[in-house]
Amino acid sequence: MQSRITGTTMPVLEIGLEPGETLVAEAGEMSWMTPNIQLRTTTAAAGARGLWGALKRAVAGGGLFMTEFTAAGGRGAIAFAAKVPGSILPMPVEQGAGYMVHRHGFLCATQGVELAIGFQQSLGAGLFGGSGFVMQRVSGNGTAWLELGGEIVAHDLAPGETLLVHPGHVGMFEERVNFDITTIRGIANALFGGEGLFLVRLTGPGKVWLQTLTVPGLAHAIAPYLSHETSNSSSSTVTTAVGAGVAGAVLGSLFGGDNRS
Repeated sequence: MQSRITGTTMPVLEIGLEPGETLVAEAGEMSWMTPNIQLRTTTAAAGARGLWGALKRAVAGGGLFMTEFTAAGGRGAIAFAAKVPGSILPMPVEQGAGYMVHRHGFLCATQGVELAIGFQQSLGAGLFGGSGFVMQRVSGNGTAWLELGGEIVAHDLAPGETLLVHPGHVGMFEERVNFDITTIRGIANALFGGEGLFLVRLTGPGKVWLQTLTVPGLAHAIAPYLSHETSNSSSSTVTTAVGAGVAGAVLGSLFGGDNRS
């Protein structure tokens, strides 16, 4: 199996499969492939043990169904394009050396890699942290390709070293890193600071990868332009309708006015 990542802002992952080799991805992630790639969509993939395992994976953002891509009758190739501007990282996965990844970070993996919900190390993180605190746990044996938004800033935390991060900017971290939440200090800061109420507290030892682009941040940035376009579209529709009505009235008076009794 050979892989190649092409591009910078919107990269694409291309993987060449030898006959019989299989790749696992979430349903709907494939961008293009050769004709000899066979697809098998199932809930029993990426380490899921029955329907309950698939449901837990879906809660973490991985989807209820997974698709297995297998090269049949010769070499094959398959590609996965990034969904947002960012980076695609190939990560080796070994027993006892897995990763916690943001809930939409898993792109694809070789067989033997397992995808499940990452259980929080505190009850408060799961109850009050919001969707930014719901993580995917990537474990098992093999190679996983993970997608992070924007630029990547990596930190190698020493034992006891702590980093406070906005939840949306947590891209992934080694599962040995201690993950908890803390609140913003000061009532005024929490209510009016605009940073939210909670921060992720990451404590070493272990490596963390932070992402500079979050999907909510991207949506917030383009929202004013979307509403402006919608307003312009509505105004254009009304103007067109009024213009059509006036034109129809003029034509009616020219060609049909003499027939009125």
